[in-house]
Amino acid sequence: MTDGPPPFRDPALSVAERVADLLGRLTLDERLAMLHQFAPEVPRLGLPAFRTGQEALHGVAWMGPATVFPQAVGLGATWDDALVRRVGEATGREVRAMRASDERVGLNVWSPTVNLLRHPLWGRNEEGYAEDPALTAALATAYTRGLRGDHPHYWRTAPVLKHWLAHNHEEDRDTASTSVRPRVLREYELPAFRGPVAAGGVAGVMPAYNLVNGRPNTLSSLLASELRTWTDLPLVVCSDAYAPGNIAGSQAYLPDHEQGLAAALRAGVDSFTDHGEDSAPTVTRLTEALRRGLITEDDVDTAVGRLLGMRFRLGQFDPELDPHPADAAFDTPEHRELAVRAAEAAVVLLKNDGLLPLAPGTRVAVVGPLADEVKLDWYSGSLLHRSSPLDGLRAHPAVAATAFADGADVVRLRTAAGWVRVPDGGADVELTEAAALDPALLRGRTDLPPLAGDAAAEDATPLRLVDWGHGVLTLRAPGGGYLSVADDGLVRASAAQPGGWVVQETFALEPHGGGHLLRHRGTGNHVCVAAGRLKVAGDGETGDVFLVETVERGVDAVAAAAAEADVVLVVAGNDPHINGRETEDRRTLALPPAQDRLWRAAHAANPRTALVLVSSYPYAVPEADAALPALLWTAHGGQAAGTALARVLCADVSPAGRLPQTWYADDAELPGLFDYDLIAARATYLYYDGTPLYPFGHGLSYTSFDHTDLVVATDGETLRAEVTVTNTGRTAGDEVVQLYAAAPDASVPRPHGWLIAHRRITLTPGESRRLTFGVPARSALGFHDVAHGRWAVEPGAYAVRVGASSRDIRQTATVKLTGEPVGPRPVGRAGLVAVDHDGSEGVRIVDRDRVSGDAVAGPGPGELGRLRFRACDFGGAGLRRVRLYAAREEPGEALVELRVPGLDVALPLRVPSTGDRYRYAPVTVELPDSVPALTGVHDVELVLRPDLTGAFAPYGPVGADRAPGAADPLDGVADWGPINTAAGV
Repeated sequence: MTDGPPPFRDPALSVAERVADLLGRLTLDERLAMLHQFAPEVPRLGLPAFRTGQEALHGVAWMGPATVFPQAVGLGATWDDALVRRVGEATGREVRAMRASDERVGLNVWSPTVNLLRHPLWGRNEEGYAEDPALTAALATAYTRGLRGDHPHYWRTAPVLKHWLAHNHEEDRDTASTSVRPRVLREYELPAFRGPVAAGGVAGVMPAYNLVNGRPNTLSSLLASELRTWTDLPLVVCSDAYAPGNIAGSQAYLPDHEQGLAAALRAGVDSFTDHGEDSAPTVTRLTEALRRGLITEDDVDTAVGRLLGMRFRLGQFDPELDPHPADAAFDTPEHRELAVRAAEAAVVLLKNDGLLPLAPGTRVAVVGPLADEVKLDWYSGSLLHRSSPLDGLRAHPAVAATAFADGADVVRLRTAAGWVRVPDGGADVELTEAAALDPALLRGRTDLPPLAGDAAAEDATPLRLVDWGHGVLTLRAPGGGYLSVADDGLVRASAAQPGGWVVQETFALEPHGGGHLLRHRGTGNHVCVAAGRLKVAGDGETGDVFLVETVERGVDAVAAAAAEADVVLVVAGNDPHINGRETEDRRTLALPPAQDRLWRAAHAANPRTALVLVSSYPYAVPEADAALPALLWTAHGGQAAGTALARVLCADVSPAGRLPQTWYADDAELPGLFDYDLIAARATYLYYDGTPLYPFGHGLSYTSFDHTDLVVATDGETLRAEVTVTNTGRTAGDEVVQLYAAAPDASVPRPHGWLIAHRRITLTPGESRRLTFGVPARSALGFHDVAHGRWAVEPGAYAVRVGASSRDIRQTATVKLTGEPVGPRPVGRAGLVAVDHDGSEGVRIVDRDRVSGDAVAGPGPGELGRLRFRACDFGGAGLRRVRLYAAREEPGEALVELRVPGLDVALPLRVPSTGDRYRYAPVTVELPDSVPALTGVHDVELVLRPDLTGAFAPYGPVGADRAPGAADPLDGVADWGPINTAAGV
């Protein structure tokens, strides 16, 4: 007689029951090993190995050829939930199909990115969907539902949202802390995550590299207090690569790695992505943390249980019942057509004075650095199919002829040793792209001959030089290979495209003497000639001086092509690996000067010139907008980008993409990259007071639409709106109906208007459709009331607007809500929470302690910090004492001044050193007899003097003999909680 299968093998049991049984069978060492990204197999139980993490942002990435859809920001421009869900489904099916032939392909998908596109200079702008939380949440919900699948028990893939939380900068991304005040957190940052999590298609999240309010995101207390309260699913938290080691490493937040990893596990991190495939350092540190009592076995089991639950849902233990292998599909006709449809839907017509669409029989000049390119980004798969703008227009039957000029300068290079030549076997070679679990580990090719540096003039190779701005250039050989540098330091024409974690295909020309030094940006070293070969100078070597001979100017070639065409299309934009990418923020919104000269040259030669921007982010092009008859934008559109663009230009489909973020006219309109307080900074379409170049939601069509008969009502629970949309033009087309709300009589600063619903519909000429929208009234119209620490809907009238963009409002209706009046702050009863201020200057929000809570840090030398609190109710009895809780690490005193302008009170509070930035002590001050008691409702200001580098942290009223946090009010005392004066936070 033999025992039956163990309970964890029984699919009739619940996932929780199966997880509990399996946990009980695993040894402690086996459980600890499962906490690393690469969990090993357990042969004695028949458990296979498992890897968390498979990139699939817009198609399967890093695993070789796959269907490549438009970049995420391009999917955001579609404003089409149903389409984005189909893209998610196709990507999930390809994950399954690729895994069937390569077990390295993982089912735990690290996608999508839901970081809001708050700042257009963020290097990873291409990864997000939109600057608006509602649109981002809707599209992320659609994509994750597609990735997850519809089966009630088994998931197609297990999506993980990136990157928790408030992550919009690459500069100092692992060491910089961003200050996120409670209103920004709860009204802006959290909703983008909450929507898809609450919808049930998300398996987990990945914390970002940065710190928020002084605490590493890998240790975020919000993982427990917010994220895991939004769903009953046991969400998995996967760290970003190498982030666990940063806690005691670059961030120096805790003194050693054992404490760092232990704190992450306690905060809720389940899977540690560190040291690549080598799990030993992580397991060793966690084992030592367990021995030291920093974590318990229960902590380990909780994390491992969540990871095992995900594996059960992916069908790993029930292969005979998992429906998704049979549903797998790869590079099918349906996927190819979907790639075309997605790229079409992402095209945004920014301006059109009648130049477009192209009439049948048009002769077109397709010019510019992206005219014959299909650029991929860091999170793309390799191309199975390729259609550039030039390809698409050449293949389109309505285009009579196409001329082409890429606008590159053709140059020859010479040193004292001779001319630069690409040898035979290196000038015209098949260039392929490799794939790896971590493409950062890929190395350049060394199988091709290096460039010669001692050739005769007649043997010199003409190279195509493209200037991408900021002195960054690429050089390309006649055969198509980009000049690149491999590990051996030699220069070869070996790269199909610029790429890699450290780009090896970019150079800079630095004036020197009568010529230039050629710096290789990947290594930072100059290029020299040694033994007749071009190489990067090593230790003790100096770079050679290069003379640059221009054989052909790119602007001349563009102008010549433009002069002979009926219409000119200047295709400009970015390479996703250059001047703005992961690890590198952009420096400006401006188009690179070399590309600016191209559209001007084309327009001077032919006024019928359109600028087509193909990019990962917005540009500021006000002069092009003023001069040119047509402008378009599309993100890098994937494998079908050219076909889709041609179909839009030739009116096979009417353009209907809409901008997912504001396009500003100038850099001066932007807040600082690290200024996350969009309310105070007046940033994004929500608060921006100026006139944008193109507003959020903008996009034109070849047809026209009317929006009529808007009716809005609410039953207190649901806000309902109905509107009729009519195609009043002569062409079928899609309209994106956008519903915004506004609170004109709000007691606190609210957005000019905010998106509450949207829908993309197709209408034939003359067709009308009555649309109905229903949204939860409380979440759609409310705000975070910092005075009382709650979500609130104020009573009064709200405007509901329908329009074609955030600035193109067609109709407005009013709805009244009873709501909850937002009264004064009950300061006399509850004290003040410093982080819950109404406004501030010169302060930072930092960590109250290393586990949870926020504090407000004072200014640096020579600055004043201010915190403003509106409508503070001191009560009627009169308060004559003020108590402030503070911590100050430095020796000596700091000064805080309490001001109540309505009572003409300015009270100094001197903060002594407490010796530790986390050790708080009360500072109590009696009001002088000459100062009236604090009574009634007044605005309050706290001024932090320049000698204070510190923080206020949130505590309520404190009794005379009580520790911070006690709840009983003390008669006659107003309490402010504490100042922390640690330097360098």
